[in-house]
Amino acid sequence: MEARHLELLRDLKERGTLGAVAAATYRTPSALSQQLRTAEREVGVALVEPAARGLRLTWAGEILAAGADDVLAALARVQSALDAGRGEPRGTVRIGTLPSAGAALLPGLMSRLVGSQLRIEVEDFDLAEADYAHRTLDHDLVIAHSLAADVPAGAERLFSVVIAREPIDVAVPAEHRLASSPRVRPEDLARERWIAVPRGFPFATVHESIEAVTGVTLDRIVEVRDNRLVESLVGEGLGIALLPRFSTPRSPAYRLLPLEGVHATRAIVAIGRHDRVERHAVRAVLDVLTDVGAGLS
Repeated sequence: MEARHLELLRDLKERGTLGAVAAATYRTPSALSQQLRTAEREVGVALVEPAARGLRLTWAGEILAAGADDVLAALARVQSALDAGRGEPRGTVRIGTLPSAGAALLPGLMSRLVGSQLRIEVEDFDLAEADYAHRTLDHDLVIAHSLAADVPAGAERLFSVVIAREPIDVAVPAEHRLASSPRVRPEDLARERWIAVPRGFPFATVHESIEAVTGVTLDRIVEVRDNRLVESLVGEGLGIALLPRFSTPRSPAYRLLPLEGVHATRAIVAIGRHDRVERHAVRAVLDVLTDVGAGLS
């Protein structure tokens, strides 16, 4: 059986419809249908069957889709060894990243790759923790984060490695009563007005921990995702917030204070499909990214 047919079955399982696979891979549904028929002839058993949304995998299709990762990763390792024998890594590596981690890591990464044969394509997105894993379908590496574990929720079956550990500080307006404090604890913060993040986002676990320790429900005056917006709101004196230490620019409008008494350190994690991470170019970029992250920590 051809490796591309295994990859097609895996993509169909994960993307859900043939149309979604076609759109993501810049092919037509009819061309993909032809590939499926060819694969069925090779295997000698039906791999897909009609369903309400178009097609679904049969029991045989499910078996092959489940085994695709191991087969494709093994092939990628062999190809990577060949590529390494040819010398310097080269090619394009697609990276997806949450903006705050990208701000901390990508300048160092890209400056170190100047003059190399490696090209980086970047897409940034701010998502709930469990949604980063799905983005590995379209990127070689995804930079995600979690305050609960070293592997973000949903990424348990993917390749993952911690790039850096970053403290999450409390941002207070420059004229706030706590602005001169060397550090703060949950009891200092329970009665404050909070500029919060939506539930399901990693920083929300810190809000929930403060509530659990103090027994007080926090006053969330607004929930926003973008850290630059959070900085503006805090700087205007509208409330306090959580911001990452490495990627938050210093400003006379607010202060960043270490938080003690609850877990407030996030793991910044690179995740990816095993077959893509095995590529020589991706491994080279990952090595540099890990080194940049170690410098931050």
